[in-house]
Amino acid sequence: MFDQLPMYQRVGKAAYKADLANTVLLADHLENPHKAFKSVHVAGTNGKGSTSHMLASILQQAGYKVGLYTSPHLKDFRERIRINGAMISKDYVTEFVVKHKPFFEENSLSFFEMTVGLAFEYFRHEKIDIAVVEVGLGGRLDSTNIITPEISVITNIGLDHTNFLGTSLEEIAVEKAGIIKARVPVIIGEVQEETRFVFEQVAEQLLAPIVFASEKNLPVYKTDLLGSYQLKNTKTAVAGIEALRELGWSIPAQAVKDGLLTVMSSTGLMGRWQVLQEEPKVICDTAHNMEGLTEVLTQLAGEVYDNLFIVFGVVNDKDLNKLLPLFPKDALYFFCKPDVPRGLEANQLKEAAVQYSLEGEVYSSVMAAYRSALKMANKTDLIYIGGSTFTVAEVL
Repeated sequence: MFDQLPMYQRVGKAAYKADLANTVLLADHLENPHKAFKSVHVAGTNGKGSTSHMLASILQQAGYKVGLYTSPHLKDFRERIRINGAMISKDYVTEFVVKHKPFFEENSLSFFEMTVGLAFEYFRHEKIDIAVVEVGLGGRLDSTNIITPEISVITNIGLDHTNFLGTSLEEIAVEKAGIIKARVPVIIGEVQEETRFVFEQVAEQLLAPIVFASEKNLPVYKTDLLGSYQLKNTKTAVAGIEALRELGWSIPAQAVKDGLLTVMSSTGLMGRWQVLQEEPKVICDTAHNMEGLTEVLTQLAGEVYDNLFIVFGVVNDKDLNKLLPLFPKDALYFFCKPDVPRGLEANQLKEAAVQYSLEGEVYSSVMAAYRSALKMANKTDLIYIGGSTFTVAEVL
């Protein structure tokens, strides 16, 4: 699967297919497994992973057998496909690939197309009650967008993947709004004046009931996911649960409370303001675009420490002129290259960072950078690891 065609996670734009034709072809070949189970579809620039895991955890606590499809993975490919928190078995993956390999090769399916087919087939095979399906990229032309869900959820809109989705918030909102289906309720997590009319217009055309979660007076719940930015995701998830209740799903208040308090243990979510150790405190976060990093670095500024060390690696399709000004100047940086073809060379990252008065040294790998930071840090210092999902993945 990794070798058949370039994998977006590793190589970026060259692997992106803005076309659902192959996904439809594969679904027909598999006899449309996505029609055998109910689903929730989650899109958005930031927060869609956390929100998807929150929804899955709540539904599990309510007693349902819940499939969860997310991307990318951090350590193990099988993280992408889970049922009640348990990863798909290695045997199921290999048997699926062996069985359908001739079809994959004949039709030049992409990594993501094959993975979506695998997930939907597995969910049908295991007779799940409902799947929470996270969009990979965009929405309208994403391989997951063959489902007709119970509800659609769009967390927020930010300027990410502009080389595929558009260069304005309105253009990106149109792509994300592509998951809205006729008469299917849609939850919008955050209201932005630049995008509100896009969602309202599409929802009106499709007769889809629309709710803006941030404007609703909803119960406030605690979650085990750290990070102040999770408050928005929690509200979005709770609004989604309310919409499911209105459709007849039995989800007691206690299941919402327990589900939100056990997201990590129930679903295996990693890399969201994850504290790896204390003394020195080590925090990693997968935020990698302007909106996500703004939230995370604001929270970082509220931490108490003597010295701040930042293990920092990014991929080569990010606009550094937008990201680098967000980072604190009073930190020492450990520049590194994530070990993927998309990784930006560490010396290039340092050269760009110096223009914004971010000082530090270049290291040969993420782990070399992390080990050096650990060696240098005292108990009262703080180490932050971030800039890219792949930087975090290597440390985890």
